Amino acid sequence: MELAGQIKKYRADLGLSQEALAEKIYVSRQTISNWETEKSYPDINSLIRMSEIFGITVDELLKGDAEEIKQMIRREDQNELNRLSAIYGIMMLVMLITPIPLVKLLRFVGVGIWAVIAIATLFLAFMVEKKKKELNLGTYREIAAFLEGKRLDEIETAVEKGKLSYQRILLTIAVCFLALVISVVMWLLLYR
Repeated sequence: MELAGQIKKYRADLGLSQEALAEKIYVSRQTISNWETEKSYPDINSLIRMSEIFGITVDELLKGDAEEIKQMIRREDQNELNRLSAIYGIMMLVMLITPIPLVKLLRFVGVGIWAVIAIATLFLAFMVEKKKKELNLGTYREIAAFLEGKRLDEIETAVEKGKLSYQRILLTIAVCFLALVISVVMWLLLYR
């Protein structure tokens, strides 16, 4: 990253020691040293203070790092969305295959255990949807593009958003049908 070099350069241009710069930014000298040796990265408040002290904009201070920061954030978001999606997929599978064995073996306790699994699965579904909304991802196509490090252009995004309302209706109908099928199968197995 170029920020380390930028901090050193502007600090030297002003004739400031690490200690003097640290006092002006309200951090320790060791923190300045860590920034200059790329052991850590300053927070936004420190970046703003440094840009004011150096008499430059934050963009100038960050120089080429802005795109690298965006890429790091994108990778972190990709990893988090992948992790949440994988856990949700496993929980959904567990939720679908465990109700009959749990109820057959444990009766009412099994129903309670299955209810806990279902609630945990719904919570994970909520977390995945929240992450998708944070990342402004609405459809599987947008998610796939995002996970590949790409973004859909504005026209494609508008088309995808237009499909979203129909997809939600169809998804709701499909989930209701699946729940009905599971309920009928459980009823038949328990009361036959």
